[in-house]
Amino acid sequence: MLAAMIAALVWANSPWGDSYHHIWETEVGLSWGERTFSMSLHHLINDGLMVVFFFLVGLEIKREVLVGELASAKAAALPIAGALGGMVVPALLYSLINAGGVGAAGWGIPMATDIAFALGILALMGPRIPLALKVFLAASAIVDDLGAVLVIAFFYTADINVAALGLGALLLLILIGLNRAGVRHAGMYALVGVLLWAAFLVSGVHATIAGVLLALTIPARTRLDTEYFLVRGRDILQQFDDAGVEGTSVLTNDGQQAAIQAMEDTCEKAQAPLLRLEQGLHLWVAFGIIPLFALANAGVHLSGSIMDSLNHPVSLGIILGLLVGKPVGITLFAWLAVRSGAAILPAGIGWRAIVGVGFVAGIGFTMSLFVSGLAFGMDSPLLDTAKIGILSASVLAASTGWILLRNVRAEGS
Repeated sequence: MLAAMIAALVWANSPWGDSYHHIWETEVGLSWGERTFSMSLHHLINDGLMVVFFFLVGLEIKREVLVGELASAKAAALPIAGALGGMVVPALLYSLINAGGVGAAGWGIPMATDIAFALGILALMGPRIPLALKVFLAASAIVDDLGAVLVIAFFYTADINVAALGLGALLLLILIGLNRAGVRHAGMYALVGVLLWAAFLVSGVHATIAGVLLALTIPARTRLDTEYFLVRGRDILQQFDDAGVEGTSVLTNDGQQAAIQAMEDTCEKAQAPLLRLEQGLHLWVAFGIIPLFALANAGVHLSGSIMDSLNHPVSLGIILGLLVGKPVGITLFAWLAVRSGAAILPAGIGWRAIVGVGFVAGIGFTMSLFVSGLAFGMDSPLLDTAKIGILSASVLAASTGWILLRNVRAEGS
């Protein structure tokens, strides 16, 4: 992601900068007979491929709610409180600067946290960072993502096409029905999911919401419980061992082939489709879709005075929201939750660590860039101003968080 961001900035400001902007406007699509379906490459990335990113976000949200840090009120109270503060305070600070101005619509930009970048910063610090702190950041970022999804759905939605939205609701009911009927094959959900995406694309509600809704219908149940899986697995392994005398190679041993097939079927039934899809998509999203999104969206032509851009109310609001609003909001709301008795601070974690995580959460990048495009439109001159604010704030937030957290274990906080 960092490499893609740097590449975008260098490309956009190189002698070939015009090609950077032109390539993303290339029309791609399908045609059959007299009918065609096409969109710009930039549109395909932001409204197409990013649906897969939001689908993965939805899977993570569902898992956390069912069995993760958000599964119980006591465990969820602290990260939920921190996430709420990390959304409310940045939005308020941005609005204070931009109220009534041309950039007023961008209040949702500094609410977002880039979970991949934020967790990556903690990962670079290695074992010195307590596990409880990583869990707090991950759970808070999941709630933050859910908040960003709701903000996009309710506040950054164009005119509604009621018929298309109704079709989307019908398709969602079909997906729920597939879940209730015990359908586990990913292909069935993918087929209906593509139709759901198309309906939302036409409806006016941002198409990425379809990815989250689809994720919430993916089955999280297993067909086999742990005890039966252990018994069945041992029986199959014994069958594989007993068939060893039939041939010298597994390629020609029918008994071993049958045992392998039985084990594969048993493993599939013992694994939840939700986890299988989450694990299967993670690398594609982390190393494919998100870097491509960064390459297509982070390129800002740095013409004129950068200081003029940084002094613009939009840029100032974003920087203030991410760099000040995030750590203040997360720390204040977490402190209030602990003070009121609604939550407890994990053992070995002090307020210095929470403040440090608050700064790391100020890395907006992916989500902030995405929301800025919705808030101002892809052709608005305010978009480049917003991008400069996002990139500047994210770098400063990451650096400050690193400084505060690098000695967190040594200080016992």
